[in-house]
Amino acid sequence: MDKRFSLFELNRLVRETIECEMPDEYWVEAELSECRETRGHCYMELIEKDEKTATPIAKASAKCWASKWMLVRPYFERTTGQRLVAGMKVLLKVYPQFHEAFGFSWIVTDIDPTYTLGDMARKRQEIIRQLKEEGVFDLQKELSLPLFCQRIAVISSETAAGYGDFCNQLSDNPYGFQFQTWLFPATMQGEGVEQSIISALEKIYSISSLHSPLSTKFDCVVIIRGGGATSDMSGFDTLALAENVANFPLPIITGIGHERDESILDMVSHMRVKTPTAAAALLIDHLKQVLDTINNSQNTITRSVQQKLSVLNAQLLAVSEAIPRLFSIVKTRQEARLDAIGQMIPMLIERRLTSEHHRLEILEEKVKNLDPQQLLKRGYSITLHHGKTVRDSQQLHSGDEIETRLEKGTLKSIIK
Repeated sequence: MDKRFSLFELNRLVRETIECEMPDEYWVEAELSECRETRGHCYMELIEKDEKTATPIAKASAKCWASKWMLVRPYFERTTGQRLVAGMKVLLKVYPQFHEAFGFSWIVTDIDPTYTLGDMARKRQEIIRQLKEEGVFDLQKELSLPLFCQRIAVISSETAAGYGDFCNQLSDNPYGFQFQTWLFPATMQGEGVEQSIISALEKIYSISSLHSPLSTKFDCVVIIRGGGATSDMSGFDTLALAENVANFPLPIITGIGHERDESILDMVSHMRVKTPTAAAALLIDHLKQVLDTINNSQNTITRSVQQKLSVLNAQLLAVSEAIPRLFSIVKTRQEARLDAIGQMIPMLIERRLTSEHHRLEILEEKVKNLDPQQLLKRGYSITLHHGKTVRDSQQLHSGDEIETRLEKGTLKSIIK
């Protein structure tokens, strides 16, 4: 109880105990909460979280000295296609080290890239599953490039060689097509990729949606990357970026130079090519196909019109040759018809006169039958009073003088 240690002595005791009790190397699973490279050495902060609550339950520092790091890093990046970044799950081979002045740290001697690949694949599959559940995974594939796709919004690093190659290829195309490009600068490697590209997309959308005749209406968006490290691709495999791209209303073409499997950004984009120059070639080929379609349609229409004109000319010639013959036939027929009519006219007139004469005889007979004199001859008489025919006895009164006409003679009488 009376024994006292200086801090150095106590720390040396801890170091000796650790070296004695833990002489081996161990494989440890952990998540990187921080990873930085300084003077050729790699300094890491390791963390383990509760699976249910995501609350940190263990933390530790780790170091990979330059002599090991210069071997471990290239192999890891070549195998995974990614660099070590915060948030990545890793399997490290370590041994414990305690320094009297600097405290405890795990010293990294190896990193198993297959473990990280498995975790990355799991995360990628989880993001893909979520995008499909949201119904947005194939939204970009349902869009179509406009026929005249010439107004291009480009998301890229302003100083990237790939951006210059893209613009040069568009301007120097062999067909003389005219393209207009607008650059929206973005970070294309490192931890800022996700938010930088999302911000660029938001700017493009805000410009395209302005209700103004001066607003720029883009035909498509091209996301290109050139000159960056092939291992610096983790920023293109995030859920937030994938959701923004999948829901974007314009077709998005990616050419981010990814040598391994497609990134999630590639999967949800409208079309994916490997390089910026390939993206330019795609746009040129698209416009060339449109031009070929127009030329082919023009030739087809021209041939069709020429064939139609040829048929019509032939028909017109045939008609023009047939007109004299047809006119002669019609003339002969009409002359024969007129001759026939001329021969028929006297007969028709005679027939009509006979018919009218007979009709007059009938009318004459009817008139005769209606003559009052004929009624008198049949024994009828007509009684007149003041020269008017008497039809009703009530018309006459006592003392009236009436006149009765008979077939032969008349009688005058006084009404009593």
